[in-house]
Amino acid sequence: MDVLFLARLQFATTTVFHYFFVPLSIGLALFIAILQTRYLRTGDKEMKPLIKFLGKLFTINFAIGVATGIVQEFQFGMNWSEYSRYVGDIFGVPLAIEALLAFFIESTFLGLWIFGWEKLSKKLHLACIWLVAAASAISAFWILAANSFMQNPVGYTINATTARAELTSFAELLTNPYILYQYTHVFTGALATTGFFVLGISAYQILKGRDQQLFNKAFKQAAIFAIIGSLAVINIGHLYGVFLTEQQPMKMAAADAHWNTADNPDWAIIAFPDKAQGRNSFDIKVPGVLSFLSYNQFGRQVEGINDIQKEMAAQYGAGDYIPNVWVTFYAFRIMVAAGMLMILMSLLALLWRQPEKLAQKHKFLKLLIPCMLLPIIANSCGWLVAELGRQPWIVYGLQTVNQGVSQVVAAPTVLLSLIGFTVLYTILLVITVKLMKKFCREGLVAEIIEQDPAVTVAVEGGRE
Repeated sequence: MDVLFLARLQFATTTVFHYFFVPLSIGLALFIAILQTRYLRTGDKEMKPLIKFLGKLFTINFAIGVATGIVQEFQFGMNWSEYSRYVGDIFGVPLAIEALLAFFIESTFLGLWIFGWEKLSKKLHLACIWLVAAASAISAFWILAANSFMQNPVGYTINATTARAELTSFAELLTNPYILYQYTHVFTGALATTGFFVLGISAYQILKGRDQQLFNKAFKQAAIFAIIGSLAVINIGHLYGVFLTEQQPMKMAAADAHWNTADNPDWAIIAFPDKAQGRNSFDIKVPGVLSFLSYNQFGRQVEGINDIQKEMAAQYGAGDYIPNVWVTFYAFRIMVAAGMLMILMSLLALLWRQPEKLAQKHKFLKLLIPCMLLPIIANSCGWLVAELGRQPWIVYGLQTVNQGVSQVVAAPTVLLSLIGFTVLYTILLVITVKLMKKFCREGLVAEIIEQDPAVTVAVEGGRE
């Protein structure tokens, strides 16, 4: 194993793990802010324990997300120092703004929200959680602005003396057309992730017969989050794919295992890509669909991998510009399949959200618990398509991955840190899951006792 493989594996591992928590941080802060706004408007004191309960889960998720995100960013200066040297003047700007502005707002006002329940006025306390929600969304924008430059570099010039990319237009960096699709895709995915997270927790509590009135309220709002997020993420994802067909045709051709240019081509449901032969050794296709998926029009010509490879070799020089078609193809289909299941389950949750209907749907409630993983699977596969489908580029059209890897970090060093991070992340994941399970099993017991110490709680038998 060489340095390049190990560095890529480490970055992929830390990125996917980190992204387990990011969408939930974005969406759950907004979910809690909406609940607390309703609590302030209605004066329904019973909602306070539910809000504080969800706040606990959000805090755990936020903490682990911060820890894993810091490790991820350090890799740019370690394993990917040549990349940082080449585009650091550009890439570092949005990352610095995210850390110095959005993250500090998010963490500061989260602390005020956690400890300010009885110390701040209700309106000021509500403003704190709305600032956390806004900062989470803004933080994601700055991160994606950096990633969008890697996908579609704009607003730069190459300094002939230093052989480095330099920022010439901050406005172009922020208005990169790639951000529009990527950010809305990520944000709507966060809504879906939060919707299914709260649906699963609410379903568990309702099945256990705990605080059913409150968790029925949470279920209703979660169903709305889930259906809006699921429908939006699929539709925006389709528009995103149309944009990428023009912007990064090789990525989308690989995602569809489409090898040869054709008019009104078929769309493969299953395929066994054979890169050596430049074709699929086996596939099952739906006639004439790929043109619509690529251009929103039937009958259009769609370029294939083989022709795009020739064009890129002519433009950038001899080389292999074909990504891993197997991984890209099946990650894309797993993402789409998970998205379709999310639409189905969220639609049923919306239709059956009334307490009298939910009471009759025990099997459906049980099914919602493992369905909490659907958005996580879709999110992870989406990032695999976005990043692996761009290969061999680390900055599209400017720098390849093997040009960006550090020239001084040895393979044993990367391997040691990879093992260390993997072990550490596994421990953190186990702790996170155990903490969330612990709080979910306890339900609202601690919050209700805190609100009214006179209440007697029978943990196993319900409330008296």
